[in-house]
Amino acid sequence: MNDQTIRDVLTSTKRIALVGASDRPERPSYYVMKYLLDQGYEVVPVSPKLAGKTLLGQTAYGSLAEVPGKVDMVDVFRNAEAAWGVAQEAIAIGAKTLWLQMGVVNEQAAVLAQDAGMTVIMDRCPKMEIPRLGLTKPAA
Repeated sequence: MNDQTIRDVLTSTKRIALVGASDRPERPSYYVMKYLLDQGYEVVPVSPKLAGKTLLGQTAYGSLAEVPGKVDMVDVFRNAEAAWGVAQEAIAIGAKTLWLQMGVVNEQAAVLAQDAGMTVIMDRCPKMEIPRLGLTKPAA
């Protein structure tokens, strides 16, 4: 994945569904969600355990299908095996980007999403990429 593609995704994305959200502050999904919110992104937590609850001021949903409105990017904090199902759900809701977090690599899910016209970023973290690329808040 080249820097320009990552830059394009992060500057064009406004609304992120964060799959595998956790309400535990020590978990990467929690502090990455907080960071993305602080950067100006709208972040929707997705977790069956948190459905209907509020996380960092945002209403959580049990699945991608339950998230109202348009989602630009699906950020996946699940294991590699779960990425296939998440990719299918991301395609079904019309997301533009499937972002698999650090350590999450699933080539079959990536091909599925790419074949559906999605941009796929794998084994990367936006919390690390945003400062590395010198990006500021997303465009309004």
